[in-house]
Amino acid sequence: MTDNELLLALSNMMDEKLKPLQDDIGTMQNSITTIETNLDDISRKVTALEMTLENEVNHNIMVIAEGHLDLSRKLDESIRISSDIKAKQELQDIYINRHENKLKIKDIS
Repeated sequence: MTDNELLLALSNMMDEKLKPLQDDIGTMQNSITTIETNLDDISRKVTALEMTLENEVNHNIMVIAEGHLDLSRKLDESIRISSDIKAKQELQDIYINRHENKLKIKDIS
């Protein structure tokens, strides 16, 4: 066998050995392209989700928080009014007791 024939035989053998590797590389490139496409989709979805959180959810949380502040103020006002009424009622009870005692003293006399 001549050197050229030997080289040709080696080249053919290498081609046969490299063909499956080339096919595998092609398959891997397709898989990588698919993964990149999926990552782009995920990135767009995450961005949309972030925008929704920022624009809608945060705004709605603020609206709810403001509503709770109003409720808290109203509760505080109701407690204050209730305390005032209770204080006035206690004074009225004292006046009633005094008048009852005066009436009892007059009845005894």
